[in-house]
Amino acid sequence: QEFVTVLVRDPRTQKEDSWHSYIDYEIFIHTNSMCFTRKTSCVRRRFREFVWLRQRLQSHAVLIQLPDLPSKTPFFNMNNPHHVDHRRQGLQEFLEKILQDALLLSDSRLHLFLQTQLSPEDIEACVSGQTKFSVADAIHQFASLNRRFPIEDEERKKGENDAGSDSESSSSGLRPSNDSISCGCKASPASEES
Repeated sequence: QEFVTVLVRDPRTQKEDSWHSYIDYEIFIHTNSMCFTRKTSCVRRRFREFVWLRQRLQSHAVLIQLPDLPSKTPFFNMNNPHHVDHRRQGLQEFLEKILQDALLLSDSRLHLFLQTQLSPEDIEACVSGQTKFSVADAIHQFASLNRRFPIEDEERKKGENDAGSDSESSSSGLRPSNDSISCGCKASPASEES
């Protein structure tokens, strides 16, 4: 029986500059599904990136009514734990519903969103073939930088030895939405919105 477990957790306030902050959330995936390149992954995303993902999925799956994201209220207070947790729960429910739909699961944007720290712009570039790295390459490259899951690191090394692949990020044309990808999804100043 295939399963996909998704957890949206660990909201953190990130500073954009001295005047602006936003909250991002850790997305943890554990699965045995053949649809996924990596069986475990961990990235950080902010609300604005979820909005982008929903718009892109909806534009490519016109006949499917996508679940709603938690409402973007003007009264959202990032210092209010109830507001933050309500949004976190809504984001998790959104992903849980999306991951049950086979058509949406076939969208590469979803996999790059869930398993890499690429910005939405870089996700689009990768999906449209404007990079020399494929979707799977981008996911493996991110996983090699994220040392949280040592078993998968061993699998990756074994695969690289077999394939003799080159995974230099500087030559990929792909840049993470975070300048400092850290182990265990510690931080990810992405782009905009809270």
